[in-house]
Amino acid sequence: MEDCLQLKKSNCKNCYKCIRNCPVKAIRFFDAQANIIGDECILCGRCFVVCPQNAKEIRDDLPVAKALIASGVPVYASVAPSFAASFDGVTITAMEQALKKLGFAGAEETARGATVVKKQYDVLVDRDESDVIISSCCPTVNLLIQKHYPAALPFLAPIISPMQAHCMDIKQRVPDAKTVFIGPCISKINEAAQYPGSVDCVLTFEELTNWLAEENIEFETVGDVAEHGKARLFPTAGGILRTMAADNPNYTYFSVDGIENCIDAIQDVLNHGLSKCFIEMSACAGSCVGGPAMASKRRSPIKDFATITRGAGKEDFSVYFPPEAALKKEMPSLAKRVIHIGGAAIEEILLKLGKSTPSDELNCGSCGYNSCREKAEAVLLGKADLTMCLPYLKEKAESFSDNIIRNTPNAILVLNESLEVQQINGAACSLMNIRDPKSVLNQQVVCILDPTPFLDVYQSSASIRDKRVYLAEYGRYVDQTVVYDKSYHIIICFMRDVTEEARARMSREEISRKTMEIADKVINKQMRAVQEIASLLGETTAETKVVLTKLKESLSNE
Repeated sequence: MEDCLQLKKSNCKNCYKCIRNCPVKAIRFFDAQANIIGDECILCGRCFVVCPQNAKEIRDDLPVAKALIASGVPVYASVAPSFAASFDGVTITAMEQALKKLGFAGAEETARGATVVKKQYDVLVDRDESDVIISSCCPTVNLLIQKHYPAALPFLAPIISPMQAHCMDIKQRVPDAKTVFIGPCISKINEAAQYPGSVDCVLTFEELTNWLAEENIEFETVGDVAEHGKARLFPTAGGILRTMAADNPNYTYFSVDGIENCIDAIQDVLNHGLSKCFIEMSACAGSCVGGPAMASKRRSPIKDFATITRGAGKEDFSVYFPPEAALKKEMPSLAKRVIHIGGAAIEEILLKLGKSTPSDELNCGSCGYNSCREKAEAVLLGKADLTMCLPYLKEKAESFSDNIIRNTPNAILVLNESLEVQQINGAACSLMNIRDPKSVLNQQVVCILDPTPFLDVYQSSASIRDKRVYLAEYGRYVDQTVVYDKSYHIIICFMRDVTEEARARMSREEISRKTMEIADKVINKQMRAVQEIASLLGETTAETKVVLTKLKESLSNE
């Protein structure tokens, strides 16, 4: 079950979009990853379609189909009638030609099997044995009832699907053949596995598109020469009813498409005891033409409905109707044991989320659940965790940041791009002698500080880091940091009061200056003394030299 849809773990970005869109909340959020709960999943494919990170992927069964063809046995394709909406302008004849190039022995429309199924629905209604009959062509609807509304199982028509009926027919005509169903549905992969024997492999239209591109095969322009059966209407909303006789006057016939509408209809049946009605149910909005694995992601409900309708005939396909026993299918309950969570346990979780009163329960749905209590129950069941609550995280983050801003010794100032004060903390008020912070909020910063650095940072986007500034009007020295946050359109100023440090430094500088002046005076005085001594020494030396010279001359004359 769970391997039909798989998760690319590296791609999951904690957006919870899959949980929001899962109609049965079959998603477990664990270890920062969304994981599919296999025994609760109904394979509607909503998580696959809505995931913005492409973190969900359908199991690739192309290798299986290729292996079947490579085995040498004849392989026939059963092509869902919604192909006409998925591949614009492609007829079943053109489809068969393309598939034969891939190695298929042949291709037919699954609508041939739908002809058998719709006939059996008429038989059930004519027997008038059940107050309510719900069509069982959609395997997602079947899983929805089997897993989540088992009380409605008696109303589910115990009839095989058109896919099964058609593939059984092919194998009856070609006993050694293998069959590959090709359609827009993910849950058909599971249906084939749950009821082995008739369908050997299931491919989606997306997989077929990729395979054709891989082999460089293009559809040819070929007219539709095949039989135009009425059952081609099956993939449209109300299409089953449009093919049935629907002529039992005791029954009311109506169709429901879209999984939420199907859930509402099932609950209506269970709660209000509806009588004598046949309900066509399809999990996808617009029925199969709105399937999750169409070849294109585009959604054109009106165009697709018109395309399918134009291709349908007025009469039924000429098909073989097998014995009624061969058309029956058992669909047992797959429901898990229901765990009832007590109110006290839910209240405890709500308190942990800061929701102490009903007014605190915003029921915003950001976590993916419809209400805070539903989310709290999911936490207790191990499907969710506390951190998935956006208001809780936002309040926690704001409280954390407010505590930091409120208790930091540094002055913090936040301006908008018009240089208006948006936030100011207590340290900033103390620094600038502001008694009431409200008096400066939404005022121009020029009222309290020189706007030049803020304007420069805003215009250049170049931050100022730890610049020593003297705030003359406040007699304070600060190390100022100014940063422009473009993403939030704000300018943030941090100022660390370094007045005492600056004054201490200035005092030390003054002492050093005076010391240097005294040193200079002492040095100058000493220099003068040295010069005087040197001068005196110089005169004495000169006189001595004169006397000795004269003595030397006198001795020489003798």
